[in-house]
Amino acid sequence: MTPNELSEALSAALASAVADGTLALPADAVPAPVHVERPRQREHGDWATNVALQLAKKAGVAPRVLAEDLAQRLAAHPGIKSVDIAGPGFLNITLDAAAAGELARTILVQGAAYGNNDSEAGTRINLEFVSANPTGPIHIGGVRWAAVGDSLARVLQASGAVVEREYYFNDHGAQIDRFARSLLARAKGQDAPEDGYGGQYISDIAEAVIADAIAAGDPDPRTLPDDEAQEVFRARGVERMFDEIRSALHDFGVDFDVYFHEDSLHESGAVERAVQRLREGGHVFEADGATWLRTTDFGDDKDRVIIKSDGEAAYIAGDIAYYLDKRERGFDDVIIMLGADHHGYVSRMMAVCAAFGDEPGKNLQILIGQMVNLVKDGQPVRMSKRAGTVVTLEDLVDAVGVDAARYSLARSSTDSSIDLDLDLLSRATNENPVFYVQYAHARTANVARNAEAHGVSRFREDGSEAFDPSLLTHETESILLGALTEFPRVVGQAAELREPHRVARYLEALAGDYHSWYHECRVTPLGDEEVTDVHRTRLWLNDATRQVLANGLGLLGVSAPERM
Repeated sequence: MTPNELSEALSAALASAVADGTLALPADAVPAPVHVERPRQREHGDWATNVALQLAKKAGVAPRVLAEDLAQRLAAHPGIKSVDIAGPGFLNITLDAAAAGELARTILVQGAAYGNNDSEAGTRINLEFVSANPTGPIHIGGVRWAAVGDSLARVLQASGAVVEREYYFNDHGAQIDRFARSLLARAKGQDAPEDGYGGQYISDIAEAVIADAIAAGDPDPRTLPDDEAQEVFRARGVERMFDEIRSALHDFGVDFDVYFHEDSLHESGAVERAVQRLREGGHVFEADGATWLRTTDFGDDKDRVIIKSDGEAAYIAGDIAYYLDKRERGFDDVIIMLGADHHGYVSRMMAVCAAFGDEPGKNLQILIGQMVNLVKDGQPVRMSKRAGTVVTLEDLVDAVGVDAARYSLARSSTDSSIDLDLDLLSRATNENPVFYVQYAHARTANVARNAEAHGVSRFREDGSEAFDPSLLTHETESILLGALTEFPRVVGQAAELREPHRVARYLEALAGDYHSWYHECRVTPLGDEEVTDVHRTRLWLNDATRQVLANGLGLLGVSAPERM
């Protein structure tokens, strides 16, 4: 019996009480579904609900009286072993072994779809993340968003949403000028401008631009006047950097559906159209020779200049046009993931959202991620050999590999800063969280191989299922089944709260429950012991765990190895 099936049984019991007059409530007041959760203490049963406390006052009856009535109705339901009443009216429900164990079959029937839910069904989401400036490699803060953002996209898709991953290239403005001047200076053997960019990657890009130009039959840009040479380095250098960023992300398992160029907003007239839309809504005014957006009407701490007195668009004007562009492309929710230095951005963009008539926090959601610190040999790792001033995506992958990097960055709430111990993440020990979870999956695969070698199969020789869930009676089996049951709820909650780290923490707990079961319950017989349905049924449970571990790791973009 799954949580959904139990929830339906509770709804049916309540509906029955309403129908026979025991419960004085209108039929539409019966909640569907009824919320059930795992009790904190295992001895309290498999599932608990406080629905009696929720409805008692509305029905004019004591919570415990309602709980007793529900307990009697549920006790007759197939698969429910007992229903106990705790405190003022909590219901603690224990399933019989067969009903609980049936989940193993359900998981294997659903396969890769187990854990999918419809909590976000019908929602079109634009998810923007990473969006590093095209003036250098992706630094460690952006790497965190690559891991978290891609995992969130997978979790949202598993919950029924249509998700478009989008990367915003900030290729408009002063930082691109500084990048081009830095390339030109390095090509000429000069030091970078005072406000420019350093690091070996600038030399690499400059050399590549020169080689590309010559290969295309164009003049060596170093022979051109500085203004012409700078334009060559701008055009070819930015595209080279784009290519490197895309390639690095692809190797990290992250690909985007849309690469959106900031410059296109200004070239297409999108900025002017967005400003005009806000003007028509009465939210724009002129003062001091500039054009302002009255964001204080929507909770911002001050109004914002959107067109400067010199006629140039302010930086926020591009953001305004970009948000409107996403909504006009048909997205219900726009999610933007930003670094810790963007806290001030939130209130002004929520005001923009409201000025367009949208709902802040719903149509526009902004997630702020905290800092990532790398530690090796007990000391902070601060500099990249290639980038010079920051640690990059390539640095992290070179140090620990893609799986460890993705998992370690996705397993913590983005609200908190994290310290990644590179030594720990390189070790094959249980203290390394990604190893711990992946090893659990590899162990399930090894158990299945050993079972086959000993003649244990999920099916008998005549092809019939050798599955008797009533045989899964050991305490560790009950605990493991309970953990497997939780997976769809965890995925749905991770999607709802935009917190994919919940999947990682669930997998670590599941791995622990599996390892405990492995040490207590044998799938293969000892010595000359005969193969029985107990062994065969336990193989179903083993394989079901393997499926859930693989599904969960897949949501994080991490591999599920068969051997380790």
